[in-house]
Amino acid sequence: MSSPPPDAQRWNHNIHYHRVLLDAVPMGARTALDIGCGGGLLVRQLAGRVEHVIGLDVDAASIATARATPHPVNVEFILGDALTLPLERESFDAVTAVAVLHHLDCAEGLTRMRELVRPGGMLGIVGLAASSLPQDALWELAAVAANVVLRARRPVWDHGAPTVWPPPNTYREVRAAADAVLPGHRYRRRLLWRYTLVWHKPA
Repeated sequence: MSSPPPDAQRWNHNIHYHRVLLDAVPMGARTALDIGCGGGLLVRQLAGRVEHVIGLDVDAASIATARATPHPVNVEFILGDALTLPLERESFDAVTAVAVLHHLDCAEGLTRMRELVRPGGMLGIVGLAASSLPQDALWELAAVAANVVLRARRPVWDHGAPTVWPPPNTYREVRAAADAVLPGHRYRRRLLWRYTLVWHKPA
């Protein structure tokens, strides 16, 4: 079996939008939690900006992979469920979740993530949702075209983590849930069948 590529060479539709979350991390952030961390790529990226980063995942194989991959000393990986693990409320300057929310009840997941963010901190999400056809036909066509171009430049890295398809909520349903739970959020629908959601908790 070949060894996985270095972090800088890994690319897929989720990794493509990591930069959105990294750029939203507050200056001087001391603690971060990546929910559904998988093999820990985003955790390792966050470690260069945040003093202490926890990667959390319910999948034992993913946590084992993350722990076995060389990582900075300010990183910790925990096996557990963010909905039930007794994490202290308002204890993280940054909470991130990539391709996680569609595994959960949308409103419940957003509410739990909101609870974990410290005042002045941020919640950043890269998510998947279902298109509503024919209303979203142009988005689908644009995504296919962008995917062809990007995949011609670099191979897609398979993260190997458990997946859920199709997503249970549409883009409009996700945005409506965010409107209700995270007032003042910044939601953007993206190409490559993703959306990003960034929310800063009032200080």
